[in-house]
Amino acid sequence: MISIRKASIADAEVIARYQVLMADETEGMELDYETVLRGVSSAMQDSWKGFYLVSEIDNKVVGGLMVTLEWSDWRAKIIFWIQSLYVEPEYRRQGIFKAMYNYLKKEIATRDDVAGIRLYVDKSNARAQDVYNALGMNGEHYQLFEDID
Repeated sequence: MISIRKASIADAEVIARYQVLMADETEGMELDYETVLRGVSSAMQDSWKGFYLVSEIDNKVVGGLMVTLEWSDWRAKIIFWIQSLYVEPEYRRQGIFKAMYNYLKKEIATRDDVAGIRLYVDKSNARAQDVYNALGMNGEHYQLFEDID
């Protein structure tokens, strides 16, 4: 059975490891683990930087994601941005992301300060896009532009 919870500082090392693995797998980018661990720990200590969810099976963390916060002046509410999603390869296609997404949807339903959820996905990642579409999300409204080192 999949269980979802907000991550604690005790999860920082596994989350940092997942970020290093995800960057290599999705972008061929080699991240410095210690830098990522500092980044994860910093976010965990400052709620305006966001928060993490982890998924567990049999008390083992098998996936996680980060939620960052965007203030929408149009809505006078927060928008949750899903980032840094990683699920261990042997646990993929078992509903782990769906469970984390549903956890977020339930959280939003209990709050009046959150407008919704957004995420971005690489244009070539058709499998992920299929998953997001199946959950009722759509990518029809915005296109992402960036200027990042």
